[in-house]
Amino acid sequence: MFESMKFFNLFFCILFVFSAALQYNDPDPYIWMPIYLYGAILCWLAFRNKYFPKACIAGIIVFAGYALYLFFAKDGVLDWIQLHQAENIAETMKATKPWIEETREFFGLLILVVVLVIDFFYAKRKRVQNK
Repeated sequence: MFESMKFFNLFFCILFVFSAALQYNDPDPYIWMPIYLYGAILCWLAFRNKYFPKACIAGIIVFAGYALYLFFAKDGVLDWIQLHQAENIAETMKATKPWIEETREFFGLLILVVVLVIDFFYAKRKRVQNK
């Protein structure tokens, strides 16, 4: 299990660093680069077998809250589903419609939350086993 978690965290560390780099040309890189780098740092630390459950919880709360906002916001995920019939959001890299950008951001946050939840529970389980 330990080796698979190392691979898991290394994979997501690289993915989040890459995602942060892609935000350079985004309209709001000052928001998204730190978000993805936060996930990358926690994954890097977990890869090195250093877990910080409180930092995971903080990230989960902030990112889930922001994802919830993007879900219900005007031109958010709900609008994408209801008004735009969940049209393809991966057709081009350039987000030409606002609901495409908001929906992509939502799914990025969702991935971050899932990774942090997995690391949080792994850290808790590991702590119990070490007692």
